[in-house]
Amino acid sequence: MLDIMEATNKDIIKELGDNENDSGKSEVQIALFTKRIKSLTNHLKNNKKDHHTKYGLLKLINKRKKLLSYLKNNEVVRYQSIIKKLNLRK
Repeated sequence: MLDIMEATNKDIIKELGDNENDSGKSEVQIALFTKRIKSLTNHLKNNKKDHHTKYGLLKLINKRKKLLSYLKNNEVVRYQSIIKKLNLRK
């Protein structure tokens, strides 16, 4: 399991991508979105009235959801592996 909050973006790309510059792969994008989502969630715990950040968080969640549904429909093995690595509850 990948500790998403401790890893840098470059570490995530190296581990999930084909090489250190492969940030376009669905798994890499999902992991980067997950890291950003967790960061924004922690920010919103302290700043409850920050509606602009809340709106951005919802947009990120929807982007990640679309990528996950794409993987689920087309590449089930890759979908299951990314869910397991990132410890998502899907």
